[in-house]
Amino acid sequence: MTQIGHNNGPALEPGFGFRKHAWGRARKALMKTLPLEILRVRVARAERLGIDYRSYASIRAASGHDVVAFLFSGNALEMRRGVAVAPDRQARLIGLKDAAGRIGAIYAPTDPDTVLAENAPLLDATTRAPGFTESWSATRDRLRATLRRHGLPADGTVLIPATAVERDWCAAGKLAGVIDAERFFSSSW
Repeated sequence: MTQIGHNNGPALEPGFGFRKHAWGRARKALMKTLPLEILRVRVARAERLGIDYRSYASIRAASGHDVVAFLFSGNALEMRRGVAVAPDRQARLIGLKDAAGRIGAIYAPTDPDTVLAENAPLLDATTRAPGFTESWSATRDRLRATLRRHGLPADGTVLIPATAVERDWCAAGKLAGVIDAERFFSSSW
């Protein structure tokens, strides 16, 4: 009999152990077991993207799609002289060439086209970053329009932010996931 506060889980009456066992088996049967070859391909893909397999697998499981691009905030790129990507970030970006799209979201007043021209081998595209005072829907529309313009799916794009405000772009744009800039650019993967 259900009562207020009952979550419809297994009752703690006689037979509880068997029901718990049956639920556990049913849940395990629902979990996908990947063939070894597919697992090897995915581990290699994670290595090619320069991220650990656990992060790659969790992003892939949450979005249901492979990682095809990274969206970097201007803060994550640590722009120098207003337009140049920080030297300690450059090698990591070059390593992503041909592995995934690299888009920079650049804050005003810096011109995104100038940043792209200055960092041509490091970034595939740039766009204006959502402003701190933009609404949730305006942020969503800006991010989705940028990805659409470059033919990239939102659920295949991972956000690389440097601040808590930028982390919110992931939910607003319905992106695949988030990896903080310090972790992404660290050499301890």
